[in-house]
Amino acid sequence: MLEATGTTATPARISPRRTPPTWLVVALACAGQFLVVLDVSVVNVALPSMRTDLGLSPQGLQWVVNAYAIGFAGFLLLGGRAGDLYGRKRMFLVGLGLFTLASLGGGLAQEGWQLLAARAVQGLGAAVLAPSTLTILTAAVPEGAARARAIATWTAVGAGGGAAGGLVGGILVDGLSWRWVLLINVPVGAVVLAGAALWLTESRAGERRRLDLPGALLVTAGLATLAYGISQTESEGWTAVATLVPLLAGLALLGLFLLVEARTATPLMPLGLLRLRSVASANAAMLVSGSSMFAMWFFMTLYAQNVLGYSPLEAGLALVPSSLAVVLGSKAAPRFMPVIGARNVAVLGTLVAAVGFGWQSTMTSDGAYVTAIMIPGVLMMLGAGLAATPLASLAVSGAAPQDAGLVSGLINTSRTMGGSLGLAVMSTIAASRAGGEHAGPVALTEGYALVFRTATVVLVAGAALMWTWLPAARPREERAPRA
Repeated sequence: MLEATGTTATPARISPRRTPPTWLVVALACAGQFLVVLDVSVVNVALPSMRTDLGLSPQGLQWVVNAYAIGFAGFLLLGGRAGDLYGRKRMFLVGLGLFTLASLGGGLAQEGWQLLAARAVQGLGAAVLAPSTLTILTAAVPEGAARARAIATWTAVGAGGGAAGGLVGGILVDGLSWRWVLLINVPVGAVVLAGAALWLTESRAGERRRLDLPGALLVTAGLATLAYGISQTESEGWTAVATLVPLLAGLALLGLFLLVEARTATPLMPLGLLRLRSVASANAAMLVSGSSMFAMWFFMTLYAQNVLGYSPLEAGLALVPSSLAVVLGSKAAPRFMPVIGARNVAVLGTLVAAVGFGWQSTMTSDGAYVTAIMIPGVLMMLGAGLAATPLASLAVSGAAPQDAGLVSGLINTSRTMGGSLGLAVMSTIAASRAGGEHAGPVALTEGYALVFRTATVVLVAGAALMWTWLPAARPREERAPRA
């Protein structure tokens, strides 16, 4: 699940074409965001079918999710900066086109590696597309109450996309096949592409200049290598060479990324942005909370199908209340923020989610739907929706207009990369308790329950981090240094 919220950017350049109706711009931006976030979670209910058809291992199943997430997170900063410099409409079209073609390739995959490669390219397309959806929307809607409503709609659509993935995937897998969780993007993507080409106007902030491609490659390679090292702990253990080498290599690549960013004239991520308290603290909080929230859909779906015996459609239907809860939380957060403050809403949402995760950790192998899935799921996702909007709002509140796309990409990177690394860690934790890929329902339940207990602790720690580090009031005048 990926959300961000507003920016006060005003585009430096707008094409002379007649301005389209605002509702149409908002609809196209939300459609793009819906597709991006939907594909984070839509594959979850299809994982057992993918495993049977393509012969994927448990680790391979994890990478069906992580290949997309890492490609997405690793190139979000590049996608955000490209939109600022080369045009938001152009990057919207490029990203959506790449995403749609990769969806076609994944749906037609005949081998596991082909599916994983297509998911990685999907993530790259999503990384180019996602930041432009927000900046296109904020450029089209005047600052004030109208923009706040538009951003709340965008956030809710994004949250709903991630949450609806289980239901959409269940319907497609039961009615057609697992391939349609990817192929469905092709006709939808084509329609949105046509609408965007016809009706969106171009805008950008800043002069064209060279993109920091080395920085993008280093951060993506570092994050992917680090996630691979963590995933190796499931089969090799933490002290094995096969684990330590990629872990150390990933950290080294990330260190080299920071060195390159400090020295290049046109950095992908100006490190001076992180000297702004609102940006640094909100991104750290998003990274920590994302490490738990992201894993929820993955393990809830596996629990419903592998332990309780639900079909893909039944598993998707079981998570509908959670889907509604995350949308409700996202829409409610802007109403509470002016009253009790963004920081307090973020802390409250995180603690509500922690209660849900703690409840879910009491799961049993014969749990009843209402108490084993519905109520804890609603609490987890209501809290996630409440927390995401204020965190994203704080993150972008001090950024200069020319950094709008970059900061939007950064906050989504923090959430998605935290989720990807968290999923790798949580999968290892589950496997260590369950005792192997052929474990029975009771052993699997024990592994999943340990994951939710661990996530509860992480979220409580995240709430403490937010309370002590996030600014108490939204900054209005401060701006980050540019380099």
